Amino acid sequence: MTRMSDKAGTTASLHQRILGDIEGRILSGALAPGARIATEHELAAAYDCSRMTVAKVLTQLANAGLVERRRKAGTFVRQPSSQAAVLEIHDIKAEVLALGQPYRFEMISRTARRSDRRDSDFLGAKISGRLLEISCRHFARRKVFCLEERLINLKAVPEAEAESFAEISPGRWLLDTVPWTEAEHRIRATAASRVEALQLGVPQGTPCLVVERRTWRGKLPITHVRLLYPGDAHQLVAHFTPSQR
Repeated sequence: MTRMSDKAGTTASLHQRILGDIEGRILSGALAPGARIATEHELAAAYDCSRMTVAKVLTQLANAGLVERRRKAGTFVRQPSSQAAVLEIHDIKAEVLALGQPYRFEMISRTARRSDRRDSDFLGAKISGRLLEISCRHFARRKVFCLEERLINLKAVPEAEAESFAEISPGRWLLDTVPWTEAEHRIRATAASRVEALQLGVPQGTPCLVVERRTWRGKLPITHVRLLYPGDAHQLVAHFTPSQR
């Protein structure tokens, strides 16, 4: 390991330098989730500083949720876990970028078709006409962040039929294009089916979190979406205060 002596700097500035170096490598992807961080002894030698300074840096990184310190095993980059507020509609790209991870999405299928009876159940209102059925995957770095299955009511959003979604995800496009007046979230746990496991890149039966959402504009349903997250990589958060009578 290259020796990086900086005796002229103060302990505080050296602490920030070590912290910035390791944090930058984690957020840039140079150190991937699961990667082992150099030992306290190795880092102290590399930066020509005390092990106490290095220990404080690693503790700060652990408190920030970037690394995990395992007794007798060492320090490892943590697999990031996202969180979303239960009562808000979030852009998945923003969730991934907030974790310091590069984002991309890919379309699996996109089909315009006539609605059937089951679609009314999904959209929460009796409908007839054409729908756009979409399936896509969202990635955080190289791992699948979530699987998205969506129905868009083309009566409410006719312009969606001409949108390729090549440059923007369906959820982000809808947030930018269509004002909504009402939304409903349903949250439950499930085990990944064989097909879902293949699409998520996890073993069949892996515990997953399902978030289903419907939105309306007035009485007109806009979309139904089912988001499937590997259960150890996502959490839902609700912050509230006592109701005032």
